[in-house]
Amino acid sequence: MRFLPTEEQSEFARTLRGLLGAAQVPAAARAWAAGDHAPGRALWGRLAAAGLFAPAAEEAYEGAGLLPVELAVAMAEVGRAGMPGPVVETAAAAVLLGRLGDGALAKRFVPALVAGEAMATLAVPGGGRYMLDADAAAHRFTVTPAGELRVTPGAAAGPAIRSTDPTRRLSLARADAGELLAVGPHVLAAARTAADWARLLTAAQCQGVGETLLERTVEYAKQRTQFGMPIGGFQAVKHRLADTYLALEFARPLLWSAALSLAPAEIAAAKLSSGEAAYAAALTALQVHGAVGYTEELDLSLWLRKARPLRNAWGTPAACRATVLPPAPA
Repeated sequence: MRFLPTEEQSEFARTLRGLLGAAQVPAAARAWAAGDHAPGRALWGRLAAAGLFAPAAEEAYEGAGLLPVELAVAMAEVGRAGMPGPVVETAAAAVLLGRLGDGALAKRFVPALVAGEAMATLAVPGGGRYMLDADAAAHRFTVTPAGELRVTPGAAAGPAIRSTDPTRRLSLARADAGELLAVGPHVLAAARTAADWARLLTAAQCQGVGETLLERTVEYAKQRTQFGMPIGGFQAVKHRLADTYLALEFARPLLWSAALSLAPAEIAAAKLSSGEAAYAAALTALQVHGAVGYTEELDLSLWLRKARPLRNAWGTPAACRATVLPPAPA
């Protein structure tokens, strides 16, 4: 079986890559980290107009239908460019609201999410204690273990908690605040689906981050010289780069397979592989770049500091392994 994007999916990726490549994303990321969301919001609107969030919603809610492969292709480009903001969480919130079976509730929120008019962040059982970028989001959705779905305006977010990645602002999720939108077992079922989508899309982001780290490291290895020759000519460096390349290449078909099946175990395998490959790419980038790799002035730092948080977001390696191979009963 060939896990290759179709021509339409590839064209979608090229469109997003061209838009992001012309948008000076590093400058928007640095502004986002400093608390200035304006450049990121402007780029967010252009990406939404290009259809970034359309595959996360049905046509009845101004989407293109639930298309996980297309959305994974898009999120890989988001990761490749280092785009800041709750992109995965907004898409997962649209999926959650669309799966509740309440058309009026979905129409209240989803069209604005698809159009890029509003950002959302999300916390569901099993997805961690923190919400991403609650200060920038228009809506904060929480699902409690009891099956209560609540929404709170983003402006009401509490103090942010620093992350390794300065563009990721975390806030503790509060399950006892906000407007009650729905309650019941169907809410928990929809939350599980949304969490699976969030894990899949984070895996796609990891894949894009890892590929950018590798590309920039290879280019640097061609330029930096030691003992009169590029360091990329040394066998030890070649081996390290080759190992990083293979890890990313082996992770990619797992990602597309998971997007096709949406099976929780396959999604966990994809997240584990892509997350570990991206983190390994970050370690390789640091080793090859040397001391300059630790400087914040170098754009490389924007991707270096994403690798580990994304590796743990929406499923740590241990949690993903437990999903792929549950522990044997005692």
